[in-house]
Amino acid sequence: MDMKRRSFIGMIGATGGLLATAPLIASPTGANAKTVKRNKRKAEREMKADLVIAGGGIGGCACALGALRNGLSVIMTEETDWIGGQITQQGVPLDEHRWIETHGATQLYREFRSALRQYYKRNYPLTEEAAAKENLNPGDGAVSRLCVEPKVALAVLNSMFAPYISSRQLTLLLEHKATAADVDGARVRGLEVVNKHRGEAIVLTAPYFVDATEMGDLLPLTGTEYVTGTESKKETGELHAPEVGDPENEQAFTLCFALDYRPGENHVIDKPANYDFWRSYVPDISPAWPGRLLDLTYSTPSTLKPRTLGFHPEGGRTGDVMNLWNYRKIINRHNFAPGFYAGDMTVVNWPQNDYLLGRLVDVREKEFQKHVEGARQLNLSLIYWLQTEVERPDGGAGWPGIRLREDVMGTADGMAKYPYIREGRRIKALFTVSEEHVGVENRTLVKGKEAAATCESFYDSIGVGSYYLDLHPSTKGDNYIDLPSLPFEVPLGSLIPQRMENLLPASKNIGTTHITNGCYRLHPVEWNIGEVVGMLVQFASKKQVKPRDVREDKELLADFQQFIQSQGIEIKWPV
Repeated sequence: MDMKRRSFIGMIGATGGLLATAPLIASPTGANAKTVKRNKRKAEREMKADLVIAGGGIGGCACALGALRNGLSVIMTEETDWIGGQITQQGVPLDEHRWIETHGATQLYREFRSALRQYYKRNYPLTEEAAAKENLNPGDGAVSRLCVEPKVALAVLNSMFAPYISSRQLTLLLEHKATAADVDGARVRGLEVVNKHRGEAIVLTAPYFVDATEMGDLLPLTGTEYVTGTESKKETGELHAPEVGDPENEQAFTLCFALDYRPGENHVIDKPANYDFWRSYVPDISPAWPGRLLDLTYSTPSTLKPRTLGFHPEGGRTGDVMNLWNYRKIINRHNFAPGFYAGDMTVVNWPQNDYLLGRLVDVREKEFQKHVEGARQLNLSLIYWLQTEVERPDGGAGWPGIRLREDVMGTADGMAKYPYIREGRRIKALFTVSEEHVGVENRTLVKGKEAAATCESFYDSIGVGSYYLDLHPSTKGDNYIDLPSLPFEVPLGSLIPQRMENLLPASKNIGTTHITNGCYRLHPVEWNIGEVVGMLVQFASKKQVKPRDVREDKELLADFQQFIQSQGIEIKWPV
């Protein structure tokens, strides 16, 4: 094996990562293929561990922690300079179900949530009332019982990893992106990652590899079978699937950003270059959007009927309609000492900045950057519209005291470090979760009303979650698909590729459909998936079996389920 590894390193140096007669697979499209071609140099070094994780998002972090606490050595790469994915680099406050404070998530995830609250209580000048709250919500955002600043989530995650980094059990490679893979049949032997600034290449080797990237980047690199976009009704049998599938029809992505409000000040930005376009833009979707995107009226997700929101950056009530400012508010100034914050702070991940003009999955780097820049221009136009034109409750127009907070996202332009990707590549898994398993309407149709009172009970369950089947408008013209669902289970079979033996998913890339992705993509579920995958690698390694054997052998499966439950994983909902 050492000779094969050395050959892989030399092969990259000689060919820049592309050699027709060698088992090196490069992405046929997208940034990965272009990066491999550009870095025609010998890999500077080789690193090895028990587990290599590509992607430091929520699933990647949880996977690393699950593996580390069970004694494995781990190398984790991250494309940006922040770990944490959705909650940090993408700026998305926790999206969770209503029982999250007591159950319906892993013990470690709840410990993470508690640590977020304790961070504020230790380091911020909270009011006595706020400090006394057991379930403190610093932002009091409507979307979650725990809305926090991205940097606080980053600090807590870094503290959780600090002992493992200090002991050198964990190697964290920030700003490194996977560019090529050495694959032998159904096994991955090595992964090339490149430093995004210096161009230095490193070969990572391990018995197991995990794809925790936001779009499933390792799947094309390793030749792992995957699907994208919508499946047809014939393929999945789902009640709300289209008659004809389309692999390019994906949910909109969003480039989040943060705002605060400074009463009496003027922070109006220069009129964006594309403002006239975005000011008049009407989404071309069906059923029809009720008007312009930059407007307070949008399609109600559950009914698709027009609904008007209120907007007031001082956080007060706006009549009988929801104040959009409060939806993802991450700082409520009233929770802190008087004068500490002049105004509230909110994250903008709203209907008004869902980007619909292109997709990011399986496109070349130029196309990727074009659409990210398009999303940035949409954001700037939205900010300018809020500052100058949005209707005020007093009949005026615009709030010039609204300010873009570059520091919150840790970037020069104030935009999140990475787009919020709702839907990427999904593995072709041993088992695929469909609408029939979790959707109320579909289950009622197939199982009958009484049986549809609960979700499908999976014999191989390794976790739980709950969220609406919540799909945002899509790149090929679908409006919201927002369907009632049941508290659900996560089957182990959805985490195991049909063919690959030592590559596992740990993000939004598990075996779901376009529709069921809508409820399996949220923070606590991604954490659950990642944490269990880290434990699965340890369990399979210890037993000297393949991950699929754990599912297919009743005794092994029972042992594994007992093992993960002993470490705080819930696999069934209370009756």
